Amino acid sequence: MTTIEQTYLQVVQKRFQNVKELGDKALAQLEEEQLHWAYNEESNNIAVIVKHVSGNMISRWTNFLTTDGEKATRNRDDEFMDSLHTKESIIAVWEKGWQVFLDTLASLSESDLERHVTIRGEQLAVIDAIERQMAHYAQHVGQIIYIAKQVKGSEWQTLSIAKGESQAFTEAMLERNQS
Repeated sequence: MTTIEQTYLQVVQKRFQNVKELGDKALAQLEEEQLHWAYNEESNNIAVIVKHVSGNMISRWTNFLTTDGEKATRNRDDEFMDSLHTKESIIAVWEKGWQVFLDTLASLSESDLERHVTIRGEQLAVIDAIERQMAHYAQHVGQIIYIAKQVKGSEWQTLSIAKGESQAFTEAMLERNQS
């Protein structure tokens, strides 16, 4: 019999992988210069968002259970400087952060969910820390997708159900899931 803890760990791993895949698909549609487009001076571009998310992941998830999630080695302010100049470097930073995070998440056991971790000196239940990051990473991937749609315009390839296709999609899902 599967425990609620096992189910939770399986569900969050799948959800985070889905969030990453949406980001992957958005990034794949963009040219190098589009990764640096920002609406205005106060807005972050995709390259900066990627750098920030990766920096957060590496800081929070390296030695997740044993050290404060805000590592002394992290330079958060630098994450908001547009210093990744090639698409390859942006993708490499993206992948590095996700690798650290997903590997750590996959290594968690049921009993780890009963533990607490520290982020900036604040004690959090492991489940709370995971859920906090779900909100954070999904928010930033949403920003990446929104910016990507702006710069691609009519060339954007939807990542979900295309406009006007909801009924057909629902019917296909119902048919697939009744088999």
